[in-house]
Amino acid sequence: MNISFSPRHEAFRDEVRRFLDSALTDELRDAQRYCPGIFLDYEHNIVWHRILYRQGWVAPSWPKAYGGTGWDLTERYIWSTETTLAGAPSLAPMGLGMCGPMLIGHGTEEQKSYYLPRILSGEDYWCQGYSEPASGSDLASLKLRADSDGDHYVLNGSKIWTTHAHFANRMFCLVRTRDTGKAQEGITFLLLDMDSPGITVEPILFASGTHEVNQVFFDNVRVPKANRVGVEDKGWTVAKYLLEFERGGGGTAAQQTALRKLRNLAASITTDAGSLAEDPDFRRKLDAADARLQAVQYTEFRIMAALSQGQNPGAESSIMKNLGADLGQHISELMVEALGMYATPHQPEAREVGSNVEPVGPVAGVAAFPRYFNLRASSIAGGTNEVQKNIVAKLVLGL
Repeated sequence: MNISFSPRHEAFRDEVRRFLDSALTDELRDAQRYCPGIFLDYEHNIVWHRILYRQGWVAPSWPKAYGGTGWDLTERYIWSTETTLAGAPSLAPMGLGMCGPMLIGHGTEEQKSYYLPRILSGEDYWCQGYSEPASGSDLASLKLRADSDGDHYVLNGSKIWTTHAHFANRMFCLVRTRDTGKAQEGITFLLLDMDSPGITVEPILFASGTHEVNQVFFDNVRVPKANRVGVEDKGWTVAKYLLEFERGGGGTAAQQTALRKLRNLAASITTDAGSLAEDPDFRRKLDAADARLQAVQYTEFRIMAALSQGQNPGAESSIMKNLGADLGQHISELMVEALGMYATPHQPEAREVGSNVEPVGPVAGVAAFPRYFNLRASSIAGGTNEVQKNIVAKLVLGL
């Protein structure tokens, strides 16, 4: 497999690095460095979003006709890798990575012309209304009712684990419009305003004390039928298309960065062997994680080769979602193991950007335990590992 870049792509990588060196501030780097979970806080997220918007690089995967960069697959891979390695803030994926591509593929011309520019500029900030208290992995069993009333649907029920609903002004949502037939039938895909009368957002706090997800309640919420994407009762098709982008992930750069930080930390911890990085048992764990990472990366390269021929992510996105979730969790476990007792202090003040509170122990310990807890959800969010394996078994293995 030839994984070298062409001279044109090497020049592009140099351009990306120059831009990141000039555009990234210490505050933005610290915001990502101390981020305790997967999603960066809105305050710093939107600052970086607007910098990229002004540069014209906020939507790497979108076609140029819709305001995207028009980059090829290799350029998008270089961008994703270099921004992660540089410690750039991660952008919220709900608008740029999910809703936008979904609208490009399934939206009406009116929906595209209205929503896509607002997603690009950051004027609209989206959340995803999928999971419900009794419908998570089995998403087809969702029960949020959407009853027809003239030109509107009337929504009653709730959604849960809704990331950043407390910041969002828009939601893309799956609702139940019909109860008969197969479970996947009778589901409709809607776009709605979060300030609509009857919507209540209640926070769900993590063990770390961070507020990332919510439960959202709907009490006779009226949504215009013009906000429906696709055909009524056929929203499952739209949802599956969107989930391919959610599950495709952001590549192995995040795991590369996490493992590099772990190696640096291990080298700084003194032990009888000299350092933790030189301890035979822990060094074996680091090398094993590195081998897994390389295997995942080559899997990613093979998928990139297939995508370059015009194929959709398909079942391969489920494979990468599983591998990425498991590896991210494993590296976070090794980080906590390396820190030992210094991973346990609860010190949210030290994680605040610009804080003058001295951390207890190594700086790496400030976010290690919160991140460890947060990543427990990565094998559930976006479809559990078990669901992904079922998809692979059916679509790839023919079982």
